[in-house]
Amino acid sequence: MRLSTAVLLIGAVLFALPVPGTFIAGGLVLLLGGLARWFDF
Repeated sequence: MRLSTAVLLIGAVLFALPVPGTFIAGGLVLLLGGLARWFDF
């Protein structure tokens, strides 16, 4: 599994958790995973 895929999966889980603060953190992690995928990590 590529690093960017793992980051995207972690971001999606954080985004979906019903805990305060994880919505924003999950969105930021998804953004980082997307950038990592864009730059082929």
